[in-house]
Amino acid sequence: MRLVLPAFLLDAAFVLAFVVIGRINHAEGLTPSGVALTLWPFAAALVAGWLATLPWRPWRAPKTLLTTGWIVWAVTVGGGTQLRDLAGEGAPLSFSLVTAAFLGVTLLGWRGLAMLAGRRRRAAAE
Repeated sequence: MRLVLPAFLLDAAFVLAFVVIGRINHAEGLTPSGVALTLWPFAAALVAGWLATLPWRPWRAPKTLLTTGWIVWAVTVGGGTQLRDLAGEGAPLSFSLVTAAFLGVTLLGWRGLAMLAGRRRRAAAE
């Protein structure tokens, strides 16, 4: 259970980074209300993604790429873009593709690197 909170917080940091970078690239400013308006759909979807992993007991292996990682990524991207669209902010295909790519590289990338590091540690211990 002790690994879940750091993993969730790292995912949340990447979602926040996505929002901040997007707002900077589109010259929308970094006011707290503006960031919150852009962040909430993806933050809510991230929480939903983590909740969706419960049947696979993510507290045992929150860094697992094949279950926790893919589920969290898919729900965060899909849910976040849908909530954004439902809120009237729009989610054109180009936005959805950039969202999927950035969050894929980050949410899946850190888990992949953690898996490789774990394998190297185990191989070195043998």
